[in-house]
Formats: sequence, structure tokens, C-alpha cells
Amino acid sequence: MTERQKDRPWLMRTYAGHSTAEASNELYRRNLAKGQTGLSVAFDLPTQTGYDPDHVLARGEVGRVGVPVSHLGDMRRLFQDIPLDQMNTSMTINATAMWLLAMYQVVAEEQGADITQLSGTTQNDIVKEYLSRGTHVFPPGPSLRLTTDMITYTVANIPKWNPINICSYHLQEAGATPVQEIAYAMSTAIAVLDAVRDSGQVPPEKFGDVVARISFFVNAGVRFIEEMCKMRAFGRIWDKITQERYGIENPKQRRFRYGVQVNSLGLTEAQPENNVQRIVLEMLAVTLSKDARARAVQLPAWNEALGLPRPWDQQWSLRIQQVLAHESDLLEYEDIFAGSHVIEAKVEALVTDCLAEIERIQEMGGAMAAVESGYLKSQLVSAHAERRARIEAGEEKIVGVNCFEGTEPNPLTADLDTAIMTVDPANEARVVQALHEWRDNRDEGRAQESLSVLKKTAAGDGNLFAATLECARAGVTTGEWAWALRDVFGEFRAPTGVSSAPLAVAAEEGSPLAAVREKVAKTAAELGSGKLRLLVGKPGLDGHSNGAEQIAVRARDAGFEVIYQGIRLTPEQIVSAAVAEDVHCVGLSILSGSHAELVPDVLARLRRTGVDDMPVIVGGIIPSADATALREAGVAAVFTPKDFGITEIIGRIVDEIRKANQLDPLEVPA
Repeated sequence: MTERQKDRPWLMRTYAGHSTAEASNELYRRNLAKGQTGLSVAFDLPTQTGYDPDHVLARGEVGRVGVPVSHLGDMRRLFQDIPLDQMNTSMTINATAMWLLAMYQVVAEEQGADITQLSGTTQNDIVKEYLSRGTHVFPPGPSLRLTTDMITYTVANIPKWNPINICSYHLQEAGATPVQEIAYAMSTAIAVLDAVRDSGQVPPEKFGDVVARISFFVNAGVRFIEEMCKMRAFGRIWDKITQERYGIENPKQRRFRYGVQVNSLGLTEAQPENNVQRIVLEMLAVTLSKDARARAVQLPAWNEALGLPRPWDQQWSLRIQQVLAHESDLLEYEDIFAGSHVIEAKVEALVTDCLAEIERIQEMGGAMAAVESGYLKSQLVSAHAERRARIEAGEEKIVGVNCFEGTEPNPLTADLDTAIMTVDPANEARVVQALHEWRDNRDEGRAQESLSVLKKTAAGDGNLFAATLECARAGVTTGEWAWALRDVFGEFRAPTGVSSAPLAVAAEEGSPLAAVREKVAKTAAELGSGKLRLLVGKPGLDGHSNGAEQIAVRARDAGFEVIYQGIRLTPEQIVSAAVAEDVHCVGLSILSGSHAELVPDVLARLRRTGVDDMPVIVGGIIPSADATALREAGVAAVFTPKDFGITEIIGRIVDEIRKANQLDPLEVPA
């Protein structure tokens, strides 16, 4: 018997980027030297949402959760000494995906590369931005056009590139069940493929090439049997849709191709060392089964719930992959789950339920219509609320959080200030200064002419990629490219899904929610205000709105009148709304690290309007030293992921309102 040849390992990536193009380039070269086999670029929020670093909304966000790339010069420095024709690069970019790919292509050309040899992925899934991640810019129609134009351009000119990476990852982070995750991702794929087919830009005989370049980016949670079955169901459904709806006969073109970032939602701030075994289990879900194995894997770091991981933390996650691929015998066998009646029954059940939900969305007019109606968002907010309720009730157990909470002192977090990486606050000013120098030194006439052509193209129906390439070569900035398109397409505020979310937590007599409702009613009566009013605000560019939405829903269920206008607000807008609505408390949610800049700004603006007795509370991923500084600056309370009891948080908000209004504490348990 001849020995079977080992399978090739999947691409191993680390999602990385911070501060500046130079600092990120150094990090990439170090990671590649450690055995990483692909790059995964994290862009900062201004780059993702089409703002230059000197825009008011970019304040506090520059270089925080990724690298700022404002123009071609930044892109050159980001990939200096990294030959792009030999690299597989994934770029997590959506609303501005066309712009970043254009700059990537120009840098590759400058390196002397043959662009037909470039391989990698632009995420470019705008639907999940409306639903969960919040870095959308344009309305659904124009966004779909940008996606369509990119797909048709890359299939013709950069044939090894994956122009879209349809992301169920962020849907799971927003609370999606496995059925919702598959159904909504597949509905997005149908909307994209229908748009490309109907655009007339691809001849019918080449449509198989389009389908073959569609890739997916999925999430793997800790329920790893269910997650592995989910991946098998994904592949089966994709094969069925591409064959039956689009007539693709070549099985290679119908292959379900996916990369994975394992679950960050389930990482805990409490006992964060437990995250290591969670990450390993989640990785097994997408690697154990050969017939449903990921093409690329990136793992979060154990300390992501605490703050920005250091290079050593990212190295640890890379080594987890390398041990499995190179030390274990996993890659020596055919699919080890083939023939399992347990697995087969679960996969079949998922396929049946998913096809029914996909059909329901098609009857509504497809994914874009289901976004605009608010259906998809309200379903996710409801599913997330139900999950939170199970955790709070102890039905869904999370070790170290709602069970087995006792712990030995943790040497990994003994010095919390060095257990995470921090971005130098002075970095932003340096990036802004460099941007101004770039603008001063470019050919202004060429830049303005290229923007004019871009606008004219957008107002018509031509493919936008050629005009975008010229903008990149002419030295146009990220903000200028996006504003030119905003002028033509307008902007979009996605539905929040809060008002239509049903009650997720029981409020019968004697329950924690009933007790908080009593506190809310008594406090409102004492203040003579009818209802207590809470403003939930998301300042800056952080679009991860899951936490804010869950607070808003639970506060509503506790009897508050909730004012929640969605994401991406300036401190000025938040304060104006707080004063106009005469609220009793302002709650700010920030996960991007910009709290140190934006929260004091909100406090100062409230004081300047003469409102100095309105409590401000803050929630997010906030290191302990920063939490102390915020409280010293006047914040009434700071909540982080370890504060998982939402009903308890609402009770604490009532306590802060009573304290601010000099009312006696209530002895009603919360």
C-alpha cells in the first residue's frame, strides 16, 4: 500500500496593521519571517469609511484598529520590500474596496509585477456592513454597483484575485444562528451574482469565471461540531445554487472557497487565558474535516477582549496553527467524518432550514430589499438578545464568566498595562502632518481632473475602476475619492433594528428585569418626568453596534424611553441630541480605542452647554488604566465585556441618575 501524500496546509495569516504604514510594514515582514504564509491587512476606521485623517470624524481613530492608508504613498510604504506578485494578500475593506485595490495594483505595477499574477482578496461585502460592522458609506444600490464593477474588472484583468469575500463572520458576531449565518451570506451572494449577470459586463460563457472567484469569510464558534456541520452545509448549498440558479456545470467553479477568522465574540475579559483553548477548538471546526476545510485561517489573540494584541500574542496564535498543520497527522487522512450518520443528519437539517430562509428573503425581493426594510437587522438584534438572555440566565455557560468564576492570580495579566499594545496618541498628529505634505507636493491639476472624471463616470453607468485607477495615480486621497462619490451617490444610515426587536428577557414578578422596571418607574415618578430618557450614542467611526443595540433594547424593556440614532456621530451631535431630548443619562459605546479622545470631548461639551448634572456612562473595550482616567474626568461608570449582565447594567444606570439628581438610593435589588 502506497503512503498517501500529505495535503498542503491552509494559508496562515495574522490580521494586523496599526499606527502607520511604516510600522505595519515592519510588522508584516517580521510575521512573514516567522512562517506566516499570507498577509491580512487591517485598515483603520477612517480608511474603511472614506475619511482622511484630518476629518472631524477621524479624531481619535487614526491608526487605532488598523493602518491608515490615505493615498498611494502610504500604500507604497505599507508593502515596501514585499514582492506583491509572490504574496497572497487579504484586505479587510468594504465601502472603499475599489479604492484600496486600485492603489494596490498601482504599487504592484511600480514594483514591476505582472498584475495578472496578483493573488489575494478584497472583502468587499457591503451587506454585512449594514447589518453588523457599520463601515458602509453609500446606499445599497450604488454600493452594489461598486462591487459589480470591481468583480467584472478583476475577472478580466486580475484573474487570480478574489474581488469579494462574502462575510458570514460578522453576522455571527452580531448574534446570527448557524441558519441565519448561512442564509444571509448566501442571499448576499445571490444579490451580487444577479447584479453582475444583469450588468451585461460579462459574457454568459465567462460567467463561470465570476462564480469561481467568489470567496467567503466565515466565523467558527466554540460549538465546534455544529460549526463543522455548518461548513459542510455551506458547501452543499453553494454547489446547489451555482448549478441550479446560474447553470455552472464545472464542479471546480462551484467549489465553496472560504477563509476563516475564528470567533472573537466568545473571547472573554474574565480569565482571558481560557481564550486559548476556545481558539483551538474553533480552529478544529474548520480544519478537521477535509471536505469542508478552510483555504485560509487567521486566529485572534488570547487578549483581544482586553485591548490591542502585541506581536508576541499574535505569534502565539500563529504557532497554534503551525503545531496542528506540521506536528499532528491531520493532513494525512481523507475526510474523517465521511459516513457519520450524526454529522449527516445535522448537515441535512441545516441545509433544509437554510434553503427555506433563503427562499423567504428572495420573496421579499432579495438581500438588498431585506436590508432596506430592516428585516435582516431586526432578526439579528433579536437573535443576539436571546443569546444574551441565555447567558445571563446561566442556560448558556461561559467558563470564568457565569460559572467557575473563582480563579488563581493570573500571571499573564499581572501587569495589565503591558499585557496589551497601545498606540501612541501623538501618532495621529504625525499622520495628519504627512497627509498635508502629500497634498502640498502633488500635481493638483491632475488630482482635480481625475476626481472630475470619477464624478462624471459615477453619474453615468460606466465601470468606475478605470477612473479610480487614475485617481490613485494622480495622488488623490482616500477622503477625496469617497467624497466625490458621496456627492453623486449620497450617504446611507442603516436601520438599527432596535425598535422592532421583541422582548427577550422574562419580566414576571420577582425577576431581575421586573425589579429594575420598578426602579425605573419610581425614579421617573420622583423626577416628575413621565419616563426616564436614555441617549445611547456611538461617537467616532466605530461601527460595532451590537453592544449599544443590546443596551438600547434592554433599557426599552425596562421602561426607559431610548434615543438611539445609530452609529458614526460626532461628540457635538451627541451633545446636541442629549440637550434637545432632555435626557437623564448619556451612554457612550466605543470599541475602537478612541474613548480617551472622544469621551472627554462629550463631557466638556455638556459642561459648556450648562448641563453638568447629567451622568455619562461608557461601555467598550477599555483598559483598566483608561477606565480610571475616564472616571477621574467625570464619567459616572465604565462597563467592559466582563460586565455581561445587561439588566444589572440598566439598574446601575438608574442608580447613577438618582445620584446625579440627589435622590436617596432605592433598596430595590437590581
